[in-house]
Amino acid sequence: MIVPTYNRRRLLELTLDSLAAQDLPRDRFEVMVVDDGSTDDTAALVREFEDRLDLRYFYQPDEGYRVAEARNTGIRHATGEICVFVDSGVLLHSGSLSAHVAGHEASAEPLALNGYVYCFNLDNEDAQRIREVVDVEDVDASIGHLARTRAWPDVREPFYERYSDDFGHLPAPWLMYWTCHASALTEQVREVGMYDERLRQWGGEDLDLAYRLHRAGARFAVSREASSIHYPHEKNHDDNTRFALENYRYIADKYGTPILQLLVEQPAIRFSNFNQVIEERGLPRCADYLTAR
Repeated sequence: MIVPTYNRRRLLELTLDSLAAQDLPRDRFEVMVVDDGSTDDTAALVREFEDRLDLRYFYQPDEGYRVAEARNTGIRHATGEICVFVDSGVLLHSGSLSAHVAGHEASAEPLALNGYVYCFNLDNEDAQRIREVVDVEDVDASIGHLARTRAWPDVREPFYERYSDDFGHLPAPWLMYWTCHASALTEQVREVGMYDERLRQWGGEDLDLAYRLHRAGARFAVSREASSIHYPHEKNHDDNTRFALENYRYIADKYGTPILQLLVEQPAIRFSNFNQVIEERGLPRCADYLTAR
């Protein structure tokens, strides 16, 4: 379990509370909090959970946005077969980690598995309403309510409905692998080079990793049993969009395939529609294109 954080003490506390409530026995998972230079009392908060979780804390100085390096620190120190990536402020259902384990154990292939994330708002537009509905003291009941009422489903739900929960057959399944809540085999993550630490601003570092997992044969899917809530926090949507596009340009230049060039040339295409556009334009799959060069 790898949790990067930066000056989000309260959000981190909510995440760690949800991890302490998992039905997976404590001795079957470890939690690594990697602090990207916080100046609040994050370290003191982590110490409060040492008797509730198998927990390790790593600190790196604040030298700008280094979430890729933070996650890599967790990957390097991981002893488990599966890396589960979760951001500060993501509250996991008590059965979520068990669902990740079950998903990987049932797969004959390496798996890149999304957790299901309720309440992810791109621009934090419903923050106050979400806070009123979500009971942070009872995450399971809150997720049950969200599931019954279909309120704030995962923003990728239209994609899942179109292509199914097992979408690894698509030419670009990696576009939907977001490490706010996702998992992959530790060995495969290491083999493909982990996160690219040259990505030093918000957005795209998870897609870059997912692209390499895809090329290495990982199958992509979502587990609805590995459910969670993305609790609202302050964000700057305009800045994030600009930073992400700059990162996409870097990623497209790095790999040089027509599909990745499309990501930059047509940024208005919704990710949920991206695979449809690839197929309509007859773009070669990345592996086929690189083999033919």
